[in-house]
Amino acid sequence: MQFHKIVSKFPDFGINKKQEILRLLYEISKREKISSERILNSLDYNNFKTIKKELLKRRFPYSFAHNKEIKPYLPKFELYPGRSFDVKKSKFNPKKILIEKSLTSNYLKDRFKAFFPKAKFIEIASLENFILENKKSGETNYNKRRDIVFITNEKYDFFKKCPCTKDAIGCGYNIFNLGFGCIFDCTYCYLQEYSNIPGLIFPANIERFFEKFKYYKKSKMRIGTGEFSDSLMLDHITEYSLSIIEFFDEHKDTLFEFKTKSSNIDNLLKAKHSGNIVTSWSLNPQKIIDKNEFLTASLNERLVSARKCVDAGYKVGFHFDPVIYFKEWEREYADVIDLLFSKIKPLDIAWISIGTFRFKPELKPIIENRFPNNNILDEELLLGYDNKLRYPYKLRYDIYKFLLNTFKKHYKNLPVYLCMEEISMWQALRLT
Repeated sequence: MQFHKIVSKFPDFGINKKQEILRLLYEISKREKISSERILNSLDYNNFKTIKKELLKRRFPYSFAHNKEIKPYLPKFELYPGRSFDVKKSKFNPKKILIEKSLTSNYLKDRFKAFFPKAKFIEIASLENFILENKKSGETNYNKRRDIVFITNEKYDFFKKCPCTKDAIGCGYNIFNLGFGCIFDCTYCYLQEYSNIPGLIFPANIERFFEKFKYYKKSKMRIGTGEFSDSLMLDHITEYSLSIIEFFDEHKDTLFEFKTKSSNIDNLLKAKHSGNIVTSWSLNPQKIIDKNEFLTASLNERLVSARKCVDAGYKVGFHFDPVIYFKEWEREYADVIDLLFSKIKPLDIAWISIGTFRFKPELKPIIENRFPNNNILDEELLLGYDNKLRYPYKLRYDIYKFLLNTFKKHYKNLPVYLCMEEISMWQALRLT
C-alpha cells in the first residue's frame, strides 16, 4: 500500500490518522488476502472516526462480537526488506570467538576451537567494553548473531526469579542464567526485541554458578536454564549438562529443568542422575514448527528424545507455549496431544504448561520485518491486562478449556499450569 494514495484520498487528515489508516489497511489486506487499494476504494466517507471504526470491525471481527471495548495497537507501518530472516544463511558456524581476557580456564575455548577451527579467536577486555564500542542494533544485527560467540567470565548475573508478567499467577520458577542467545529462530521469540548483544554468550566459569547457588537455594525449589537461551542447543560443545547433573546430585530436593526445542540429548543419556533432573520440550503442531520455529527439531524428534530420556530414568515436561491460534487449531493440537501420550506415560510427566501467544508491543514491527510473509500476526491480537498483545480473553479461555479437556481424556490428574495468565482465567478454568 502506497502512503501517497491515502494522502490524496484524505487530504484533510493529519499524519497520525493517515498512519493508522495505512496500518489497518495493511493488516486487513494481509489477513483477507485482497489488495489494500480495493479496501481503500470502498471507503466512501471522510469522517475519520467512522472510517477507523469500520476498519477496526473488519480487522477484529471476533473481538467486536465478544467485547464492548477493544485496545488495538497500531504502530507506524514500515517494512525494511534488508531486515528479513533468511533460513538458508542461518547455519550456526561462528566466524569469531571473542574471549574475555580475565578467564582462567581455556576449556570452553578449546571445545569451540575443536568444532570451529576456521573461526577467528580474539581476546577482548570484556563483553561490557565490546558492547560499548559496538553500539549498532536492529534486526539486521540480530540476524547476524550466530556469527559471533562470546566466552565470558560471569561475575554477577547468576540467578533470578522468572520475570512473570504483572498481575499474572507465577509458577515459582527460578532461572539459572547460564548463557544468553539462541541459535534457533522462532518468529515469536521475545529475544528479538530484548537482546542488544551482537552474538551468543557462553560463560566459561560454570563453577562460579555452583558456588553462588548455595546462597541462592531455597527448599524444594524449581530452577532451570532455557529462559534466555535453549538449554541443550549446543550441549555437545559446552557439555554444561554434565556438570549441572553432577552438581545437582548433591541437591536432591531441588528440581532442575533443561528446556529445549532440540534433540541434543546424548550427554543426558550417558550421565548418572538422581531423579531430580527434568528435561522438557516446547510442543506445537508440525505445521506451526515448520512456519515459526526455524532450525529446531521436528515434533517427532522432540517426542522421540523425550521417550529416550524417560527410558534413562528422567522425568519429562512439556510446554504448549505459545499456543498459536489458526483455522484448524483444535484438530492439530489434539493430534499433538494424542501423539504425546502414545509415546509418554502420564506418570512420567513432571508438568505441562500452557500459554497462548503474547508479546510486548515493541516486538510487532520486528516480527513484521524479519518474517514479512508469515501469518502469525494476522489473527486478533489486542493489548491485554498486562499491556501485552494477546488473543481476546474468551478466545484464550476456549483454547485453554479445549486443551485441558483433551489432556483429561488421557489422564485426569496431570500437573498442568497456565503460563503468564491472569488470575481470573485460572479461576474461570478452576485451576485455583
